[in-house]
Amino acid sequence: MDGRKFCCRILFYVLGLFVMAFGVTFAANSNLGMSPVNSIPAVLSAITNIEMGTCVILIFSLFIVAQILIKRREFRLIDLTQLIFSTIFGFFVDFTNFLMGGFCLPTVAGRVVMMLISLVLIAIGVSAYVATDLINMPMEGMTLAITQAVKDKTFRQVKVVVDTATVVIALVLSLVFMGMIQLNQGITGYPTSLVFVGTIVSAVGVGTVMGPVQKVVLPPIRRICFGSSAQTVQ
Repeated sequence: MDGRKFCCRILFYVLGLFVMAFGVTFAANSNLGMSPVNSIPAVLSAITNIEMGTCVILIFSLFIVAQILIKRREFRLIDLTQLIFSTIFGFFVDFTNFLMGGFCLPTVAGRVVMMLISLVLIAIGVSAYVATDLINMPMEGMTLAITQAVKDKTFRQVKVVVDTATVVIALVLSLVFMGMIQLNQGITGYPTSLVFVGTIVSAVGVGTVMGPVQKVVLPPIRRICFGSSAQTVQ
């Protein structure tokens, strides 16, 4: 294996995580709802006042444990590196939160713009790390493990169920631990309907935006990392 190209793959993977972390921070600061994968860490952070990046690492670690339980002997030791990248991603989330502080564009229209920016950043980040053909992030890894276990469902079908389940768990946690009054006010202090809208927009929007984004992002990354511009839209 070409060491230089392998280093480039790792570099683009980590860069993708950094861009994705900025997307998460934009979504958090917009106060319109988090993407499904980050909904549980966001609620857990609100409940415990622990940094969101730390909550991301904790929840992603549970996703890895779920993979081990599902795959058992088929789980590869190399897949444990997901924990390393999850820790890096968690650090990036805290770092981007620090950089942006409480910055939020004024008015509802401004928050919508921030949410749209978050969709683009997350799509770019995911496309970048997927293009390297390295390790899946924990939630995708867990979704793939479930898909392989049930066999009669596609990855996209299972992903819809997993995304829905994470959002339901996040809402249940907020109901149980934050109380009805806080839930009615919204997880981030805004109406719950906006939290729902933001989460749904993230769930649908990222996948939609990824199509055109991958056409731009994948060719140069694959050319640098593999010497080929061949691309596969996920």
